[in-house]
Amino acid sequence: MSTIVYWICTPFAWLVRLFYNLTGSYGVSLILFTLVIKLILLPFQMKSKKSMVRMNRMSGKMQEIQKKYANNRVKMNEEMQKFYEEEGVNPMSGCLWSFLPLPILMALYYIIREPIVYFMNFGGRAAGLEVVEAARQVIENAGITLTSNAAYEQIEISQIINSQFPDFIAQHSGWVNVNYTFLGVDLNSIPTGSFGMLKEGITWGAVGLLLIPIISAAMQLLVMKISMKGQANSSAAAANKSMLLMMPLFSLWIGFSLPAALGVYWIAQSMFSAIQEFFMGKFYNKKLEEEEEARYQARQADRQKRMEEGRKRQEEIRQQGVQKQSLKEKRKAAQEAKAKKAQKAATSTTEAGRVGDRPYARGRSYKADRYDESETK
Repeated sequence: MSTIVYWICTPFAWLVRLFYNLTGSYGVSLILFTLVIKLILLPFQMKSKKSMVRMNRMSGKMQEIQKKYANNRVKMNEEMQKFYEEEGVNPMSGCLWSFLPLPILMALYYIIREPIVYFMNFGGRAAGLEVVEAARQVIENAGITLTSNAAYEQIEISQIINSQFPDFIAQHSGWVNVNYTFLGVDLNSIPTGSFGMLKEGITWGAVGLLLIPIISAAMQLLVMKISMKGQANSSAAAANKSMLLMMPLFSLWIGFSLPAALGVYWIAQSMFSAIQEFFMGKFYNKKLEEEEEARYQARQADRQKRMEEGRKRQEEIRQQGVQKQSLKEKRKAAQEAKAKKAQKAATSTTEAGRVGDRPYARGRSYKADRYDESETK
């Protein structure tokens, strides 16, 4: 497990060390590290933000479905799923990427609390632990007692070696003489220790250490306020309102219980997130308005097209009716003409010449008594 953690943390440690070598400031290197991570994650977070903004804009329709099927949960879920598919959204996609800063926070925590193994990187965890053991032996041989607990022992060892044992540094070429002070505050200190420092006297180092968790919580509150702006009253909004309280409290806990360097990272992370949320919210609200307007115009054009097609079909049906009526009239006229012709034929011959329907079967001049017996005699 420790090997897996080492290889996960190594790229992050390399990035922090790169910025430290460039700037010479541990605090600035953490801020630049945060900025780069935000830029790397930006495409994923943009997708997440767009989904969240779209969900917020659709909340009215979702509430209608929930009210309509309030007494039928199965039907309501079916209609909601159908609605999501029609709109092309995933209700969970907006939450997934918002949790990414937490694993990075854990990786950075290992880097900060074990600077010799991760930050200095002597070629592997085992090699780093050998250097830690060698440094511990040098310190103990000098009669110095380590006071930190095991979790933060490497921080104390590195500080003692940096200040008192330059020969040890010269013997280990990978050693980095890190200055952990940023704006007069020791970033390797834990802010809970600021209360004891203040008892001895008010100094900027103690006050700054105390302010880091408070600023961290305030910045996280600002992020939640900006991200929730414009949300309608929905179940998602209610969940976010609970997060409005939880995340600042979580930030306060991180700030006070972990080294101040993590607090600086969390402040930078919250600051960049607030800026990101503000501009992305404006951008995607405008973009989705344009998309909705385009869809509305497309629906109107489609509706107009269907209406035109309907009118054409009605006109065709009317024309077909007229043609059928005209054909019917022609047939009737033909039948009447035929009947008149037959009637005329019937009146133009003698009945003596008729055989059934054949008016001239015996000829026009047929006379039944033409050869009467009295004439032949």
